[in-house]
Formats: sequence, structure tokens, C-alpha cells
Amino acid sequence: MIQKVNMTNIFRTWTRRYFSDPQLLMLGIFLILGFVLIFAVGDMLTPVFISVVIAYLLEGMVFKLEKFRMPRMAAVLAVFILFMAFLLVMIIWLIPILSRQIVQLIQDLPSMLADGQKELLRLPDRYPEFISEEQIRQIMGYLTSELTRMGQYLVSISLTSVRGLIALLVYSILVPLMVFFFLKDKDLIINWFKGVLPSERKLAGEVWQEVNLQIGNYVRGKIWEIFIVWSVTYASFMLLSVPFAMLLSFFVGLSVLIPYIGATVMFLPVGLIAFFEWGWVAQFAYVMTALAVIQALDGNLLVPLLLSGVVNIHPVAIIVAVLFFGGLWGFWGLFFAIPLATLFHAVIKAWLQSRSDSEEEEKTASASG
Repeated sequence: MIQKVNMTNIFRTWTRRYFSDPQLLMLGIFLILGFVLIFAVGDMLTPVFISVVIAYLLEGMVFKLEKFRMPRMAAVLAVFILFMAFLLVMIIWLIPILSRQIVQLIQDLPSMLADGQKELLRLPDRYPEFISEEQIRQIMGYLTSELTRMGQYLVSISLTSVRGLIALLVYSILVPLMVFFFLKDKDLIINWFKGVLPSERKLAGEVWQEVNLQIGNYVRGKIWEIFIVWSVTYASFMLLSVPFAMLLSFFVGLSVLIPYIGATVMFLPVGLIAFFEWGWVAQFAYVMTALAVIQALDGNLLVPLLLSGVVNIHPVAIIVAVLFFGGLWGFWGLFFAIPLATLFHAVIKAWLQSRSDSEEEEKTASASG
């Protein structure tokens, strides 16, 4: 009984010490409400998320034009026109290529699997002590079922479907409009949010300043990383005559959204396509080596250049954030996993700093009293 009372007193003392700050409580309530709102209606807000990401990306270009004494409205219009031209090129050129290669991959899949099975069935003759013909058939059965399932999924999300075309048309209208207004009325939107918040928001302001800077730099750096990795991978695959080069390089570029995990996972589809195309030959080794070199340069050269100083979080914490937020919100959870981890880091940092300042004030008041 005494131990239970002591534990209750310890818990109450700890709670009063760390959660008595009304600003901290306000910040916690807003964060919880925000997470609940996104979890409940996140799918409906997808165009908003896309627009915010693009606006963050373009804001850097607008800021640079403003530094050359260009009025903000003129800078916004110039950047927006450039963005629309880029979007038009993507819609006219890229999407049809990806769609055709998805359909072609699904059509070629049976023959590729047959060729791959022939190559694999040669292994028991070469290495009978390590692998048997039955094991090869089990492996091929598993690969066939998994690749068929993936092919059906790709067909279901293919932009050749009516649903995909309708979504593309809707996004093509909504997203550019919201991007324009996010850029044009940036200060107005931020001031509106400040007006909604209570007047005592020093702690929230400190967290917002750090997180806003981190997210802006992260989004811009990550988008550039995707395009660079995608372009270099596509050029390498074209030189090596890899089938479905645009489709594979596109997903290799997107894989950088998932730190550590994405780069590792992409070796499987690239390796399977290369194996089904050529078998165990030098060309297969060249493709896998090229992909390994690209991933190594990305992790050791490109990421430090583009994202230096943006994220100062341990790799284990990043992987946990990717798994947690990806499980909650899918693609957007993966994309924003690191910024969200940065948000938690900033909140904890501001919270501890606030408690430290309060304790210093209490000590000063006690000493003066």
C-alpha cells in the first residue's frame, strides 16, 4: 500500500514538473488534433498534401527571385508558369511512357518467367549439393504468384484505367490552383493560422520556426534527389540496354523517399528483370554493379550535399519513423516520415529547454528571495 502511494506521488510530481506548462499542453493538443484529422480524412486531403509539397519546392525559387528585387507577385507568376510548363511536359511525355512500359511488362511477364525458369533449372546440374530441382520449382512458383499479383496491382493503378484518368484530370485542375494560391497568399495563410492560435504561443512559434525550415529544406532537397537519381539511373540503364529502363529508373528514383529500406528493396525488381532478360551473364553483373554504385553515391555524396544540416536524427530513429508513419499514412507517411520525426525532435527539444528555463527562473527567484 505504501509503495502504491509512493508511486502515485512520484507520478504526480513528474506530471506537474513536465506538463504544467500551458503552452506545452496547447502545443500537444494541436498536434494530437492534427494527427487525428490527417488519419481520419487524409485520403480526401491528398491534393492538398501534393500542393503543399510542390509549394514548398517552388518557394525556394520564388525567394531567390525576390532577392533580385523582383516583386513577389511577379516572382510567383514566373515560377508558376515554369511549373505549369514542366507539368505539361510530364503529362504529355512521361505518363504515356510509364503506362506503355507497365502494360508491356505485364504482357512479357509469362515469357520472362519461362526463360528465367530455364536458367534456374540449370543450377541443380551445376551445384547439386546446394540446390535441388524441387527447390527451384518452389522458388519459381512463389515468384510467379508474387509477380502476377504485382502485375495485377500495377494494372489496377495504371493511368490507362478510367478511374486513373479521372483522378489525373481532377488533380491537374485542383493541384495547380492550390499551388498558385499557396505561393501567392503565403503570408496571409500563415497569419490566419497565427490568429487561430492563442496569444501565448512562444513555444509553438519556436517549434514552427525550426520545423518550417527543416521541412522546406527537406522537401526541396528530396525532390532534387529523386530527379537526379532517376536521371542517372535512366541513363545508366539505357547504356546497358536494360528493359523497361524508364519504369525501373522511375521507381529507383522514388525509392530514395524511404531511407535505407528503399534502396535495398529496389535491387530485387531490377535484378529479376535483368536475370529474366539475360540470365547469369556479365550483363547481369554490370546492371547490378551500376545500381549499387548509384545507390552508394546517392547515400554518401548526394544526400550530404542536398540535405546537409537538414536532419540530425539517428538512423534507427529514421527507420522507426518510416515504419510507423508509413504504416499509418502509406505513401505520404513515407514521404513525411523524416519531417515528422524532426517535428517530434523539435517539440521535445523545445519542451526540455522550456523546463530548463523555468527551473532556472525558479532558482533565481529563490536566491533573490
